[in-house]
Amino acid sequence: MGYYAGLDLGSLTCEAVILDANGTVLAGEVVLTGARSRAAGERALSAALATAGLRGDDLAALVCTGYGRERIETRTSAVTEITCHALGAHHLYPGTRLVLDVGGQDCKAVRLGDDGRVADFAMNDKCAAGTGRFFEVMARALEIDLDDLGPLALEATRELALSSVCTVFAESEVVSLVAHDEPVPNIAAGLCAAAAERVCGLARRVGLAEEVTLTGGGGLNVGLVRAIEQRLGRTVNVPERPQHVGALGAALMGRESGRE
Repeated sequence: MGYYAGLDLGSLTCEAVILDANGTVLAGEVVLTGARSRAAGERALSAALATAGLRGDDLAALVCTGYGRERIETRTSAVTEITCHALGAHHLYPGTRLVLDVGGQDCKAVRLGDDGRVADFAMNDKCAAGTGRFFEVMARALEIDLDDLGPLALEATRELALSSVCTVFAESEVVSLVAHDEPVPNIAAGLCAAAAERVCGLARRVGLAEEVTLTGGGGLNVGLVRAIEQRLGRTVNVPERPQHVGALGAALMGRESGRE
């Protein structure tokens, strides 16, 4: 039986997913990228192999994606994260025709065809607004854990309208709001709303769809998920492990190539 690995080397985290020949997920691991994406990718892959009870030479294919996809010398191939997130989301939710990927340093909206392939896409990769890095900076300014920002946003009594979504200016505005005793949940809700506006703007550029799936680490932020749903006027699919979808898509591509 063949085994297939997908490795997503992102700016903040690296994810590894291993599938068997039937497409069953045997392991999924995530590690912080740090300063060396190749080393982080190798750690993620080693951890996934250990969980699956496999060795590197058991793999029929290793497909890499993400910013550091060219750094892994043992890869079978390297594929863009846009393609991998599309394929992974379509595998999990076959009715998906729009994927919103909120990653560490960029956001993407990907329109899918009926076969799960990319029909169109738009991305914000010139500014950290609305990304994982944006929320990291804001959580630090609020002196809260990043994981608490989303749940706090759900407790807001009002949603603030920030004057800027630029990470630098928004951080200054957050510090000012805290100094004026604005409740943290209200600020958190305003941050999620600002990020959602950016993401939904990308979605409108490629065209809205009836079924939407949110991938990337942004899917772990329940406040962001709610803000996106409110603006799109529909429930959004959020996988159990949204940050693994790109690696899943990469592994699926390896499995497809092995069956050709």
